[in-house]
Amino acid sequence: MLQSMRIRGGQPLNGEVAISGAKNLALPALAASLLTESKVILKNVPKLVDIRSMLELLDHLGCNIDCFEPNSISISTNNLKSTDAPYDFVRKMRASILVLGPLLSRFKQATVSLPGGCAIGTRGVDLHIKALQLMGAQISIENGYIKAQANHGLCGCDIAFPIVTVTGTENVLMAAVLAKGMTRLINAAVEPEVVALCRLLNNMGANIKGHGTSIIEIEGAQSLHGTEFEIIPDRIEVGTYAIAAALTSGKLLLKNCIYDDLTTVFETLQNCGIVFEKQDKNILVYRKEDIKPIDIQTMPHPGFPTDLQAQYTVLMSVSCGTAAITENIFENRFMHIPELNRMGANISVHGKTAIVTGVKKLFGAQVMATDLRASASLVLAGLIANGKTVVNRLYHLDRGYAEIDKKLTECGAVVERFSV
Repeated sequence: MLQSMRIRGGQPLNGEVAISGAKNLALPALAASLLTESKVILKNVPKLVDIRSMLELLDHLGCNIDCFEPNSISISTNNLKSTDAPYDFVRKMRASILVLGPLLSRFKQATVSLPGGCAIGTRGVDLHIKALQLMGAQISIENGYIKAQANHGLCGCDIAFPIVTVTGTENVLMAAVLAKGMTRLINAAVEPEVVALCRLLNNMGANIKGHGTSIIEIEGAQSLHGTEFEIIPDRIEVGTYAIAAALTSGKLLLKNCIYDDLTTVFETLQNCGIVFEKQDKNILVYRKEDIKPIDIQTMPHPGFPTDLQAQYTVLMSVSCGTAAITENIFENRFMHIPELNRMGANISVHGKTAIVTGVKKLFGAQVMATDLRASASLVLAGLIANGKTVVNRLYHLDRGYAEIDKKLTECGAVVERFSV
């Protein structure tokens, strides 16, 4: 049954929020376990629908999986029985494509369905395929499946990405760690999750240098071994709850954060009038004044992340002026705006830019989530709206926010999950 969330707005959020592990690292880290027959133990793995989907795929491939508290997962691939990732598993989320590089590199073959996930743009996998072909893979697309072979193994080479691609960088990284010779990734992604994935792979015996810069060098290894690794905090969850604190005129202590992973976001929000106080690994967030309108453009890291654009749009919708929000990463990532306008927001879209004029109040309404981050923005809007808001298609939210209704309730929100 589909689930929805009913929200009674107007309650300030006060208290503590324990930030979960980063979904955007946990997913490639789970895929990386395919690179060794030894046991890989991942800690601080978030409890999310996307994680469950990836585990179901790994189980289908024949991995031995053990889950134990607190939030730890052990994966062993010594009895792998398949290199095929079928549509029924991959259709649920785009990150499933991340098994392609590890399977092809270690087993010299892979058949992976073209992926699904959020409807926020084309997000094609052509950059992944072209890079693997440069490394010697023979790849064809047949009946909705990527069929790849590298009978003599992959070979290192220079790969220059025409645009920055996070999953493309991650997929080719994992393919390159067992390839023959040196691979150089040029115009590589520098997101904190990519850097952390490189640390995990190096812990497994890979030889990766330059991560955190636009040129990453990978010297292929004969084999990798197991390791234990802790997933970094989810910076998008940090940003979402920081915006929630500001919107509701509350005060939240966000526990287990890496401040430097969100420098641009924090600087932008400070310019909006929001206060951040660092306390070791925790951050206290609140505001003392009206929300100022500040223009943003989404960019690859270290720019303003596209995954916080929808939440920031809600913040600007109740600012004391007008702000321009330009989306440079995904072409369809304004689908939350008609829903916000139904709640009384004043937002117009001109190409890839949304012009947001602040209003004094939003009003509760029935709204429909269209993707993961849009769903978070509608929950934020519901928290400050007059009356009751019902957010439908809650499964999008559960793909990326662990126990969000529980966390919000513990901080004073009035939210209720129900089936429809």
